[in-house]
Amino acid sequence: MPIKKLKGYLDSNNIQYLTITHSQAYSAQKVAASAHISGWEIAKTVIIKIDGKMAMAVLPASTRINMKLIREVTGTDNVALATEEEFEKLFPECETGAMPPFGNLYDMDVYVAKSLSVDEEIAFNAGTHTELIRMFYKDFERLVKPKVVEFSYY
Repeated sequence: MPIKKLKGYLDSNNIQYLTITHSQAYSAQKVAASAHISGWEIAKTVIIKIDGKMAMAVLPASTRINMKLIREVTGTDNVALATEEEFEKLFPECETGAMPPFGNLYDMDVYVAKSLSVDEEIAFNAGTHTELIRMFYKDFERLVKPKVVEFSYY
């Protein structure tokens, strides 16, 4: 989803947001550094498979997924990280690994780390490795309707 399509979606829902352009970066921590934002404030989107169905796990850039907790939350042992080859075709408009955490636009469940839900704002890749969107978390939650759970660790 190029930035134009994402912005169109946000605009059509009357969402206030800020676009942040930064130098090209491929890891969430490098994106944070490039954009001069704390790794605690940047959300990264990780694609997981739950019983074979793709879903998004959204967590602070400075943390990792605790797969045991994801299994507990989803009630299945059949949870794994998806490979780029498995998910890249699901996001043809996005650069690989730069998907925005809007699973609702891709018919995917979205799991958000509880630590992100307590922040006033959320910032995330906007479909490219050079642009972020920063918006109010309450607006993100209203649009995406994620399942807010604790599944990340440092």
